[in-house]
Amino acid sequence: MSANATRRAAIAILATTAAVWTRAKADAPQQLRIGFQKGSLNLALLKSYGLLEQRLPGTRIQWTEFPAGPQLLEALALGSVDLGATGDAPPVFAQAAGKDVVYVGAEPPKPDSSAVLVKPDSALKKLADLKGRRVALQKGSSAHFLTVQAVKKAGLTWADIQPMYLPPADARAAFERGSVDAWAVWDPYYAAAEISGELRALATSRGLTSNNTFYLASRALSQQPALVKTLFQALTDTDTRVRTDREDAVQRYAEFAGLPAAIVQRMVERRGAAPVGPLTPDLVREQQQVADAFAELALIPRSIRVADAIAQVKA
Repeated sequence: MSANATRRAAIAILATTAAVWTRAKADAPQQLRIGFQKGSLNLALLKSYGLLEQRLPGTRIQWTEFPAGPQLLEALALGSVDLGATGDAPPVFAQAAGKDVVYVGAEPPKPDSSAVLVKPDSALKKLADLKGRRVALQKGSSAHFLTVQAVKKAGLTWADIQPMYLPPADARAAFERGSVDAWAVWDPYYAAAEISGELRALATSRGLTSNNTFYLASRALSQQPALVKTLFQALTDTDTRVRTDREDAVQRYAEFAGLPAAIVQRMVERRGAAPVGPLTPDLVREQQQVADAFAELALIPRSIRVADAIAQVKA
């Protein structure tokens, strides 16, 4: 190769490298606002480990906790956060209400991490016993869909129960004072009540729902695939650390959530591996079934097509 050809090749390589670096810098925002819930183990530990800050050193990461998915997605729709994780029902309710939220990723199912709970001495022994009873649940949450499916499995109609729409903290208080007969909720609230011996599970979500976790983003963030991939990798690396050093993960999460380690240990044990990646066609179909179930019961104002709210992010 001649000296001129070598020089041209070197310049081309430098130009390509500069372009990649420029694109990477462009994909890293000045600020990234992440919403999470007490049950968002991957996000909570991502914050604790600082893995995202390591990957996006020029970005200021802002973390905001929400009591449940509906409140988180309301903030996302209003532009107060850029990314958050919720269960299956919140994005369905948000999309049906015309909110501009976009699915960008998901975790594997956690069918043992939520349940319909009753007191140990309750007369309720099977799901059919929920007829005429007051059931506490967060409206528009994964517990809402769990309750829908529990009622259906029992051969009841939605009108056969008395749903009491309460956020988790208020629902637990109502449950403890006997103002409601049952409580549908997810971890760590489920694990906390279970460890305390204050309840028994009338049914878990296993066989009723997959209890999927979805990551939703603003329209702007969903259009930055390199940044979304960085988030996926940081979250998946977080999950790997949870599984390889469970003791450290339990301690970190216990400190974050203000919970005894025994409760967190129970939560982590039944959680399983939770790498984060794009939605599969099977997940999209399953989520459409969630949306259709709510629409059939007129629990959302209109039917929706879940695929319309999914970003095309390649793994």
